[in-house]
Amino acid sequence: MSSQVAVASLGGTITMTGSGAVSPTLGAKDLVQGLEVGEIATLATIPGASLTFTALLEAFDWADKQVSRGAVGVVIIQGTDTLEETAYFFDCLWPHEEPVVVTGAMRHPGLPGPDGPANLAAAVATAGAGNSRGRGALLVINDEIHAARWVRKAHSSLLNAFESFPGPLGLVIEGAPQYFHPAHQLPALPRPRDVPTVPLLEATLDDDGSLLDWLDVGGVVVAATGVGHVSESMAEAISRARFPVVVATRTGAGTTFRNTYGFTGSESDLIKRGAVMAGWLCPRKARVLLRLALGSQSSIDDVFSSRGRVF
Repeated sequence: MSSQVAVASLGGTITMTGSGAVSPTLGAKDLVQGLEVGEIATLATIPGASLTFTALLEAFDWADKQVSRGAVGVVIIQGTDTLEETAYFFDCLWPHEEPVVVTGAMRHPGLPGPDGPANLAAAVATAGAGNSRGRGALLVINDEIHAARWVRKAHSSLLNAFESFPGPLGLVIEGAPQYFHPAHQLPALPRPRDVPTVPLLEATLDDDGSLLDWLDVGGVVVAATGVGHVSESMAEAISRARFPVVVATRTGAGTTFRNTYGFTGSESDLIKRGAVMAGWLCPRKARVLLRLALGSQSSIDDVFSSRGRVF
C-alpha cells in the first residue's frame, strides 16, 4: 500500500537525449530523482506521435491498479504532441476521485532551461493535493492546470504552447495547486473491449466529401467549418455513410449549433441526416470520445449529449 503519487512514463521530449537530433532514452526513474513519489514504472519509451490506444489502455490499467493499492494520485509522462488527446482519453475513462495528471516537456534535457523537471514536480504536487480530488484527468504544464476537455496544444514549440478556452482550471503556486473553479467530474465510460478505427476528416473549401464513400471504418469525425457546416456534396456523403458521423467545429474554440441555420450542409440539416454534433468538444477530443463510445458499445447520442455541453 502506498499513500504517495504513482508515476509512469511513456516517453516523449522529456525523456529525449542525444548528441544531435534527440530520441527517447530516459526512463521514469531517471526523471523522478529528487521527488517524493511512490510506485515508478517505465511503460514505454516512444515519442507522443507514436502512442496507440492499446498503449494508453495499458497505462490506464496500470494507473487504476495503483489507486486501488492506495496511491493518492497518478502522473503519466509522455510527449506533448498528443498530450491533449491522452488527457481526454483518461478523463473519459477515469473512475476515481484520486486525480490522474498528464505532463511532458517542450524542451528536451539537452537544451538550455529544460522545462521537464519543473513540469513533473508541478504534476506530482497537483496529483497529491487534496483539492485535486474529484476533477478527473488534468494536464499540468508551465505551472498551469488544464481541464482535459478544454486544453489544446496551440503552438508547436513555445513553453506556453498549451491553452484552454475559456482559460486554465488553476495554477501551481509555490508548489501547490490553486483552483479557480469547484471540482466537477463526469461518470466514467466503461473500459472499451476494443478501439475501432475512427479517422478525422477536415471539411474544406469545395470539398466534395468523396472520401467518406471510400471508408470502411467504425465511425468518422468531421471537423466542419463554423458552427458545424459542410458543403452540399459533403452533406450528401454523410447521408450515404454506413457508419456514425460526428460533426465538430474546426475553429479551435466555440460550440457546434443545432438549429440556427437551415441550408443544405448546415448543422440542422446534418442532424436530420443522422449526424451527431460534438458540441464544445474539439475534433480531436470528439475522435477520442467516439472511439471509446464505439469500443464500449455506449450510446453515441447519449455520450456526446452529456460530454459535449458546458456544465
